[in-house]
Amino acid sequence: MVSKHSFPSLAALGNQLALLAVVGMLSYAFVDQLYFGELPCPLCLMQRVGFVIIGFALALNIRSGAHSSHYGWGILGGLVGMMVSLRQVFLHILPGDKGFGKTFLELHFYTWAYVGYVGLLMGLAVLLMLPNREVRSRSWFANFLVITFILLVLGNLVSTLLECGIGPCADDPVKYEGWLWMRNRFGF
Repeated sequence: MVSKHSFPSLAALGNQLALLAVVGMLSYAFVDQLYFGELPCPLCLMQRVGFVIIGFALALNIRSGAHSSHYGWGILGGLVGMMVSLRQVFLHILPGDKGFGKTFLELHFYTWAYVGYVGLLMGLAVLLMLPNREVRSRSWFANFLVITFILLVLGNLVSTLLECGIGPCADDPVKYEGWLWMRNRFGF
């Protein structure tokens, strides 16, 4: 176990930085949804699920110690998310197609998600090969990351339920269907 005053191992630092990357991606997607009003499509929501799976694998490593099954779940989540984001890239690859949603540095967010998945998968592969597997941490930074990640997951779950309700999500969402259903049903 890493003491309070010692520097974490390379594997511990790698797990925390990878979780920071996941928190950053989920946070930006959430800000884009809430602040800029761009509701995520079903494929965007599936990409978020991939990042959530990777994040849970990293959080398990940070809280419980490194285990190959944690890395395995992270790699599976990354592969699923990468395939979904690549599917969305292929849907909008034709010349003249403006794509879905806004761009950042001239790439759509699903393209950035693909780049993020590639980077995270390479990082998970490197972390899996490191000899020092002592990644368990209770530092303030690790605790902050894990708590922030859990709050983001809960926030995304609530927003998805408000957007889609309990049925399928709209292909091109423009309003919070679940919220409208709850307002009509329960009189909010």
